[in-house]
Amino acid sequence: MVTTLTVIMICGFLVVLTLLVIRLSASGPNLPETVSLPTGVSARAVTFGDGWIAVVTDEDEILILNNLSGAVEQRLKIQPAEN
Repeated sequence: MVTTLTVIMICGFLVVLTLLVIRLSASGPNLPETVSLPTGVSARAVTFGDGWIAVVTDEDEILILNNLSGAVEQRLKIQPAEN
């Protein structure tokens, strides 16, 4: 009985270890080496999507940049919600 439980626990540990190795060794997303922002703009946060980059600026704007060219595709002003 104890031998069976030991074998099952060892097999379970090996399965968990294998899944961790597979999951942690997966490559991450392809990120650009640099992100060029318009002059005078500082980033607070950056998010990478499929073909776009979103940058939250210190002027409370969200800039949507093209992932390849870096050109600003959209500019959104962040406004507080009305109560």
